[in-house]
Amino acid sequence: MIGIKEIAKEAKVSPATVSRVLRNPELVTEAKRNRVLEVVKRTGYTPNSLGVSLRMSKTYNLVAIIPDAISVFNYPVIRAIEGIALENGYSLLLGDTQEKETRERSFANMVRSRQADGILLFCPRLPFDLDPERTVAEQLPPLVNACELADIEGIPSVNIDNAAAAEEGVDYLISLGHKRIGVIAGNMITPSSLQRFAGYRRALAKAGIEFDEQLLQIGNYALKDAAEATRKLASLTNRPTAIFAFSDEMAMSCMSTLHKMGFKIPQDFSVLGFDNIRYAEYCSPSLTTIAQPMTEIGVACMELLLPQLNGEPMQPIKRILPHQLIVRESTGLAPQLI
Repeated sequence: MIGIKEIAKEAKVSPATVSRVLRNPELVTEAKRNRVLEVVKRTGYTPNSLGVSLRMSKTYNLVAIIPDAISVFNYPVIRAIEGIALENGYSLLLGDTQEKETRERSFANMVRSRQADGILLFCPRLPFDLDPERTVAEQLPPLVNACELADIEGIPSVNIDNAAAAEEGVDYLISLGHKRIGVIAGNMITPSSLQRFAGYRRALAKAGIEFDEQLLQIGNYALKDAAEATRKLASLTNRPTAIFAFSDEMAMSCMSTLHKMGFKIPQDFSVLGFDNIRYAEYCSPSLTTIAQPMTEIGVACMELLLPQLNGEPMQPIKRILPHQLIVRESTGLAPQLI
């Protein structure tokens, strides 16, 4: 039976080039592509993708293990990752875990079972059991941790400084005269939420403002929960004059709820979000937020993963990308200063 090697020999190219023509023809020059396709057509060769993968010890698949694949924040990150993956001959599979650990481990096992070559991990848990007597690098497949960092040394990761970003945002609210600043936090067991809350507390302490537990409400990065959190904050006897939501989606839910309750933004409440998703500029009023460089996060993830896919050892690189405070219409002077 004719196979990849025979096709390569007749077309005067390498077996890798034949495989690339059959999987990602746009990555091969027209002359070589035409030679390979002519031999394939003449011989009637039908590629067996599994067989090709096994012979080359690669699947050319990557899996992104992600709590919410349709998140407005995650989409630009995934799109950037997929673009670079395709340029390098890889396909990207999305493993939507819905924050279930069993699903995280199931998708991670795709590498163990030779269905994928590497992992882009968007979860705070590492879906592998590690032997403390051995180094992390020798126990894991090619892997990069993005956005939510597993608290394990030795794993390459990409993120922003969540605490510093939150602190800068709350500093800005304080500069507008706000002293009672409510928080709509995400799930308070995830690193990003804990770090953003730490930044909030740091800004208050720096300004000599005492933290009030009543001003902390949990929104779980969910629209419905954020709406309920907003109602609780707005119904306090000594209500806040500003609300800091740990995501733009929760901030938009907050603004919608405040409007329904008869409040004006920013006259009655200033609202600060986090992420700078594409809708933030176009809601009414436009949302002041802390921007994460979503496309750059995806690019950096692939820059750390590709060397591992090419056989280089895992390096414990922590890449921290810059954030930016984007001031728009949803924040203004505290009511007593108007």
